[in-house]
Amino acid sequence: MSDVFFHFFNRESNGRAYEAEPAKKTRRARGSGVSRVLISLAVTAVFGAVYFYFKLPAINLHDKSFYTFALALCVVWTVCMVFLRGSRPAGTGFVKYNLKTLPTVWIAAVLIAVSIIGGASGWVIFRAKAYSGLLKTEDGDFAREVAEISWDQIPMLDSTSANNLANRKLGELSDLVSQFTVDSSSAQINFNGRPVRVIYLNYGSVFKWWNNRADGIPAYMVVDMVTQEVSVVRLDEGMKYSPSEFFNRNLERHLRLKYPFKMFEDVNFEIDEEGTPWWVASVVEKKIGLFGGRDIVGAVLVNAVTGETRYCEVGDVPSWVDRVYSAELLIEQYDYYGVYHNGFWNSLFGQKGCTETTDGYNYIAQDDDVWLYTGITSVSGDRGNIGFVLVNQRTKEARYYSCAGAEEYSAMSSAEGAVQQYEYAATFPLLLNIEEQPTYFMALKDAAGLVKMYALVNVQQYQIVAVGSSVSECIRSYEAQLLHSGIVSGADVPSATHELSGTVEEIRSNVIDGNTCYYIRISGSDAFFSVYAKACPEAVTLDPGDRVTVTYSESPDAIVSAETLVIG
Repeated sequence: MSDVFFHFFNRESNGRAYEAEPAKKTRRARGSGVSRVLISLAVTAVFGAVYFYFKLPAINLHDKSFYTFALALCVVWTVCMVFLRGSRPAGTGFVKYNLKTLPTVWIAAVLIAVSIIGGASGWVIFRAKAYSGLLKTEDGDFAREVAEISWDQIPMLDSTSANNLANRKLGELSDLVSQFTVDSSSAQINFNGRPVRVIYLNYGSVFKWWNNRADGIPAYMVVDMVTQEVSVVRLDEGMKYSPSEFFNRNLERHLRLKYPFKMFEDVNFEIDEEGTPWWVASVVEKKIGLFGGRDIVGAVLVNAVTGETRYCEVGDVPSWVDRVYSAELLIEQYDYYGVYHNGFWNSLFGQKGCTETTDGYNYIAQDDDVWLYTGITSVSGDRGNIGFVLVNQRTKEARYYSCAGAEEYSAMSSAEGAVQQYEYAATFPLLLNIEEQPTYFMALKDAAGLVKMYALVNVQQYQIVAVGSSVSECIRSYEAQLLHSGIVSGADVPSATHELSGTVEEIRSNVIDGNTCYYIRISGSDAFFSVYAKACPEAVTLDPGDRVTVTYSESPDAIVSAETLVIG
């Protein structure tokens, strides 16, 4: 009966029956237009808040992560609107119609277009001159400026050695070693006129953070780069803001919530002259196009204990801050200058005057600041340097010194070859002025990363290599080689400042790395004078009561290295 009824109402006008097509289903829109928009906005806002809290993008058109954030918001809002609006029968072009009318589709299209066009406007092929002008350098006077650096300001340790010493020190502190770890990064700064590395501690795990979060991190470490001494500085109130914190006390999140529109290049741990711990977050801007030519315009200072923050322009950064510009950024900017100062096409074909920095870099304390040092070589890839640069990491003052000679890694190989029997590894060298001779200075480390000896290598004649177990011994050996090679005259080499004659009252000896060292106490002095058997073979014949004469440089230490020793 039902079939008859169905066919009755499905006849054409001529009375012929036809087969009925199934009815097309239609899904109704969910709610009114205003409610759909409000619900979509609410969902998008929740998604955006969660995304921003965990991903921490800068709300800045020059930050690539901002475009990812904005496009994600557009996608979420669009999906919500499509879902809530309902659908038309298949084949009616519903999807096409809706997407064309949604504003987020056009916003996403504009964002993509802006990022592509803005990114292309900063391509180095179009803006080579602008890139080459990011770092301004001045020619420096090597003999006048570098010679003023005193030996007690030269860092003897690299970051790896400093961290090894800090880890060993932490192992001695039973109340800290079980809860905290030494952070692998450290910044070299000047503290009370001394080159040091300040190293902060991290929570050992999330459970250890939970147990200690109320008190914070109770201490930090200071490693003297000259004496290699490690000091543990305990705080009256622990550090509550650090990279190993969670939630709002996490350093990166704390900065982003305080400064949502700023882009941060680098965050360093430093201390002021009173020993208060601070985080120094460098604020970066893109100077060329939309994403190119990054440069530092200021810094945000964060009190690691209280979380207090303040922003300073580059020119207003306090003098106790030593690192605003990272080494990587300064090297990148000099490479832009070295490669592109004669234009982009010259960097590809003629390469006239094209230079670049060497693979390594180091730091040197000077003028109560920390200066980045790196060598400059030709882009042709030869093994020689044509000069070097010093760049102030607080002010970006840059000085170029023309000084042709051996490339740093060649000098390191020469130093390692001089003590190859010990298999020591050389640190990346500093360039110093000794007797008006450009000279590489480096430390020699054993397999455990401890500094055992020091080396000096002449830049222009890197077969001249001097090594010593102390800096003063190394200098004496180096000056003797300069004199023997005729590079300097005897009048140029300073003589010992003191001479002492007397009878031997006490003799002790010790074997250091296979070399016998004698420690001799002479009447008229409370100090012991050290001399190696290989430098003075006659020392093995000494007995108490023998008369000797030693020459030496003044030193406050209980053990003084003797420059010469004469028996009788």
